[in-house]
Amino acid sequence: MRSSSYISIYFDDEVPMLQAVKKLLDSKEKITDVLSPFPVHGLDEALSIKRSRIPIGGFIFGALGAILAFGFQAWVFTVSYPLIIGGKPFFSIPTFIPITFEMTVLFAGLSMVAAFLIKSRLKPDISFKPVDERITDDRFVILVDTADKESTLNRVKSLLSGIHTLEIR
Repeated sequence: MRSSSYISIYFDDEVPMLQAVKKLLDSKEKITDVLSPFPVHGLDEALSIKRSRIPIGGFIFGALGAILAFGFQAWVFTVSYPLIIGGKPFFSIPTFIPITFEMTVLFAGLSMVAAFLIKSRLKPDISFKPVDERITDDRFVILVDTADKESTLNRVKSLLSGIHTLEIR
């Protein structure tokens, strides 16, 4: 959730933005958010953001899909409706592999999409008002939380004096 009172620092490249993030964090400034038009390598480490656990959920649900698909086929072809197809035995593992693989991919993919939407709190009625329209095109923005706007603004300007910034508001 964005604070109502923040300073926005604009950049036109990710390298000075990363330098500014490191400098601001070293000086104990509270960074509310960092906005960029594309993913920036090294930003997660700089902001100490933990690695997502969504792939773990994808693996677990993929394994569940594989077990369910294999178990269902084994049950159908050996207990419920045993048929000899092409002279193969009732329990023929190689014939179960394609459907087992497809169900693994389906369960893993759908669970990761669902986990992403839940974790990101995305839903159809979300309205997004960007800080600046340029962040979706070519600008990088750091939002710094402020208690006292003037003193924080002066402190941030002095901290970032050696880094190429477009503007600080």
